[in-house]
Amino acid sequence: MMKRKREEKNECMDIVWQTPANPPLPQDYIFRNGIRFVRPYYFEFIAHVKNRWAGKTIVDLFAEEFKGRPYEYYVSAVKCGRIQVDGEMVPVSYVVKSSQKISHFLHRHEPPVMACEVPILQKESDVLTVCKPASVPVSKFDKWISRVPEL
Repeated sequence: MMKRKREEKNECMDIVWQTPANPPLPQDYIFRNGIRFVRPYYFEFIAHVKNRWAGKTIVDLFAEEFKGRPYEYYVSAVKCGRIQVDGEMVPVSYVVKSSQKISHFLHRHEPPVMACEVPILQKESDVLTVCKPASVPVSKFDKWISRVPEL
């Protein structure tokens, strides 16, 4: 986890952000009644401008390629710096160029999971059998498995 300073309306604000290279640390978890919560955080999604995206405005690019949010969201995200190009804030009319780095900062709230140990039932040279809690998503479990010693 890293901290990044961001200028916004003449105010400086610390933003806690994560990338796949900076996973949550033990102090980022909260444990309550056998349930583990991850503290809300900002995540930086990174993409590089593909040739077919080049020549589009930053807002049109997001509205056409990432349809999960309305056009107005992307206008707002560009204006306040949640969407940046090459680490810089840009106007909504900014036209992207091939290979530029686009960052989209999102505030994330992950669903809680059970806070129990995952028992290893059997360990062979090429197979690991575990009893995974139903509340742990498979993608999170894959990250856990990669940290099991001697796999």
